[in-house]
Amino acid sequence: MRSELLTKMIMAGQGKVPADLVIRNVGLLDVITGTITTTDIAVVGDRIVGTHAHYDGATIIDGTGRFAVPGFIDTHLHIESSLVTPLEFDRCVLPHGVTTALCDPHEIANVLGAEGIRYFLDCAERTVMDVRVNLSSCVPATPFETAGARLEIDDLSPFRAHPKVVGLAEMMNFPGVLNADPGIMAKLLAFQDGHIDGHAPLLLGTALNGYLAAGIRTDHEATSAAEAREKLAKGMAILIREGSVSKDLEALGEILDENTSSFVALCTDDRNPLDIAEEGHLDSSIRRLIAMGRPLHHVYRAASHSAARIFGLKDRGLLAPGWRADIAILDSLEDCRVSHVIAAGRLVTPELFNTREDVAPVGLTSMKAKPVNAEVFVTEAKAGQNRVPVIGVKPGLILTFREEAALALNEKGLQPDLQADVIKVAVIERHGINGNIGRSFVTGFGLKRGAIASSVGHDSHNITVVGTDDADMALAVNRLIEMGGGFAVADGGSITAELALPIAGLMSLKSFEAVAHDLEHLRDAAKALGCVLPEPFLQVAFLALPVIPHLKMTDRGLFDVDKFDFV
Repeated sequence: MRSELLTKMIMAGQGKVPADLVIRNVGLLDVITGTITTTDIAVVGDRIVGTHAHYDGATIIDGTGRFAVPGFIDTHLHIESSLVTPLEFDRCVLPHGVTTALCDPHEIANVLGAEGIRYFLDCAERTVMDVRVNLSSCVPATPFETAGARLEIDDLSPFRAHPKVVGLAEMMNFPGVLNADPGIMAKLLAFQDGHIDGHAPLLLGTALNGYLAAGIRTDHEATSAAEAREKLAKGMAILIREGSVSKDLEALGEILDENTSSFVALCTDDRNPLDIAEEGHLDSSIRRLIAMGRPLHHVYRAASHSAARIFGLKDRGLLAPGWRADIAILDSLEDCRVSHVIAAGRLVTPELFNTREDVAPVGLTSMKAKPVNAEVFVTEAKAGQNRVPVIGVKPGLILTFREEAALALNEKGLQPDLQADVIKVAVIERHGINGNIGRSFVTGFGLKRGAIASSVGHDSHNITVVGTDDADMALAVNRLIEMGGGFAVADGGSITAELALPIAGLMSLKSFEAVAHDLEHLRDAAKALGCVLPEPFLQVAFLALPVIPHLKMTDRGLFDVDKFDFV
């Protein structure tokens, strides 16, 4: 910081010179005490310089009848899952009051490796929102699927000192931690003096103790209050997740109270533009927690001050002199209706986004799968097998369940049972490495015909397809290959809806508004097939995630996460 700027901050704070920006006569919520004070808020540069006083400034915002709270911090997300570039994500989410986002570029890293991380860091240097990066710890997530890249500690170390890097991202391979896997140990040792994000679904007891002994501090995978309370009791910060598929707020809301709010924060993990348009982002989580009876200022504390403390962002999370000027101005505290946003002292307007330097897209040739025919989806029965394991899917959960079904067998192999809601699922390796195809069955989608395919397939991002008809499955897969990745719905030999995601097979080149429109069309097309899931495409994407219990599908076969081995 220049001496002249710091001097101006000091003088403006005393009212001796005008501030750059003043929010006048606004109700300031103190997220520590819960008090609301009508005051001016003065800003110079990117810093709040005055509160609880009257100020003049070059720009005045009338805050009469409104409320000011610290900007919201999304503590864990994959921007790729918004299906748009980081610059479009910035434009989509910042108006909802989210001024800081802690992202793990894990998805693009699984496709492109270090090139994907560099792309995200380049974007983070240009966004209006403060995008921070945790370095992807598990690429690939497991050895039981085929990813497009591998990142060891030597690949991550060059990024460690980047000003946008916070620490090591979610350590998903908890068996590797507990068994002191050498590659995992190298990463953990390198970040012992920094932040390490956790990922430990259903991990409890002494196994959880061993995991935390590695210096891991957070978890966004708790799905019950009992699980979250044990993790809180052991010093773990809980990030309450509410995304497009993983919806844990109802189950975890009760843990947020006066005693815990300093150790609880909010995150979305994976949320798409259609859901953001219809429901909101962290503002939606805030209003729902308040509606659940959670203490109001503690909810806002979790969304800002607590999040900043948990991740070592010492300059933000309060509306007070000397703190970063990230401010959400609300028409209503209870409803969390955002009317204006100040990001690093700048009033967020459409024109502000136009000042950003663009970043060239990457990964436009990442789709290397060969076209398929219907015969590749024939699923043979094992000798003497009369019942087969089936992946059970439930709305709002990325946890899946192990079920069984008795399926008919003919010359085309095991057949779906539409009356029992059992359809086919396949994962096709798309990085050009081995051409693997894993096949099995899934229940919970409700499809009566057709197929749904996605190149978003956490975490290795192969092509995942579900369907009732082998020919429609092949049609949907081949359309994805032609588009360079994306989503496709096939019905009776025709593609009825699609969205191209040519950036690493994960992100669109379109605006977030156009993506939201296409997602609406896709959702309608899936519903026409009989799909009963409110978010079918990301639910398809999570079928291939072999670090979330209990039964998953990879390009190498059906995988039992509890046993960490193939079925």
